Amino acid sequence: MAHQLAIGARVLRDAPARPTAQRLSEEKLRAAFERSYTAAVEASVRGRSVTPREQIVRAAEATGRRVDPADYLEGLREEIRSTPFRRAPGALSLLRRLRAEGYRVAVISNTVGEPGAYLRPILSSMGFDESVERYIFSDEHPWTKPSPRIFRYAVGLLGESPGNAVHVGDGWSDVEGARRARFRGSILFTGLHAYGERYRELFLSGSPEIPRASYTVRRLAAVGPLVRRMLPLD
Repeated sequence: MAHQLAIGARVLRDAPARPTAQRLSEEKLRAAFERSYTAAVEASVRGRSVTPREQIVRAAEATGRRVDPADYLEGLREEIRSTPFRRAPGALSLLRRLRAEGYRVAVISNTVGEPGAYLRPILSSMGFDESVERYIFSDEHPWTKPSPRIFRYAVGLLGESPGNAVHVGDGWSDVEGARRARFRGSILFTGLHAYGERYRELFLSGSPEIPRASYTVRRLAAVGPLVRRMLPLD
């Protein structure tokens, strides 16, 4: 997230200023972009999507810059390409087992900071495509988690109903969204919260308290048995 903010500030700095624009320091340009970014996160808490393209455009309007959004998006693309992503231990084997047993799998991701189109190749290279039938990225839709619409859209793509679905996630928007969409249940996974404080403050709070999930686990190995318990296959 810190890198995303830095990219936004750099793009604003390098963009030509409008004739009536104030002269702003790089620090103030960064603050302006962070306000736009934070507003997008706040909108996502309400279930509304504000894409990365919209974020840089709004920051440019606020600072009087003539920005080409493609410059910001290309910066994000290069950042993602150079980031050493790693699979959560046990994630691939868990999904393989569930798919082999007949469960359907879709991923819903709030892509507030980066386009989902840039993440698809990463997930594919990690081997997730063999188990995940659908990826739903919020920047490609009007909604974010916790809006029930994005949850219902996901299960609809699988030809299923919310009452036959269980959601596994790591934050308030996951548990709350599954509740609003009337999923059969939810599992709150707390085993990978190695996030920076600013990221945690923006993305993982959302509400003074997390609504009660059906189950809370710290190990991915515990997810499979719980899914089977909540959603037994006939």
